[in-house]
Amino acid sequence: MSKLLEGKFALILGIANKWSLAYAIARAFAREGAALALTYLGERQQEAIEELSGGLNAAAILPCDVTKDEELVALTESLQAKGRPLDAVVHSLAFANREELARPFVETSRAGFALALDVSAYSLVAVARATAPLMTGGGSLSTLTYLGSTRVIPGYNVMGVAKASLEAAVRYLASELGPQKIRVNAISSGPVKTASARAVKDFSSILEAMPKRAPLRRNTDPAEVADAAVFLASDLGRGVTGNVLFVDCGVQVMGA
Repeated sequence: MSKLLEGKFALILGIANKWSLAYAIARAFAREGAALALTYLGERQQEAIEELSGGLNAAAILPCDVTKDEELVALTESLQAKGRPLDAVVHSLAFANREELARPFVETSRAGFALALDVSAYSLVAVARATAPLMTGGGSLSTLTYLGSTRVIPGYNVMGVAKASLEAAVRYLASELGPQKIRVNAISSGPVKTASARAVKDFSSILEAMPKRAPLRRNTDPAEVADAAVFLASDLGRGVTGNVLFVDCGVQVMGA
C-alpha cells in the first residue's frame, strides 16, 4: 500500500512540544512518507525539537523567528540548499500576551493587538512569500485556525480577531498563489489541550462543554487534525484551496 506523502518534502513550523498540533501533524506526515524540515525558536526550543524529531524523518531542523525577515530569508536559503523542491508547508503559529487574553477585549493594548496579529496572521503571509518560490511544482500551504475567528468565544479575545485575519489571508493567498499551483487552506480544529490553549481563560470549561454540544459528543483528537493536514498536503486534496476545513466533531454547526 502506497503512502499518501511518499517522496514529498514538507516544512512544519510551530512544534512546541509533544502535545502541540504541529507535532501530531509531523508524526502523520512522517507516517505517510514525507521528509520533513522542522523549525525552532531559540536555543531552548532547539533542544526540544531535536529530541522530538526522532522517528519523524527530519531532513533539517532550522531556526526561524517569523517576526524577523532576515530569519525567513535564511530559512529560504537553507531549504534551497537541500536541492529539492518543497511540496508542503504547515503553519502552526499563534501568540498573544497572556494579559491580553485575561482582560476584556475592549481593553486590548495597541502593542498587544499588533503583536497578536503579527505572529498569528501576518506570519502566514511572510511564510508564503518565503516558501512559494521553493514550490516549483506547486504544493500545499496549510494553517491552523479556530471557531473563535467567527464566533465570540469568551476569553479568546484578541486571538479571535487574529484568527479572523488569518482566515482572510488564506483566501487572498489562495487567489494569488493559485496560478503557481499552490493551494492555501486552513484547518479549524476543535479545542485541544495544548500549552497555548491553556492561556485562554476558562479553557477547561470549553473542553467540558464540547461532549455535550458537539454532534459527535466528544472532543477533537489531535490525530484527526493531523490526518486532515495529510489530506490537504496530498494529491487527494489537489482541488481544494481557499477553504477552512472544520475538524471539530461538528460543533461549528450548533447554535448557542
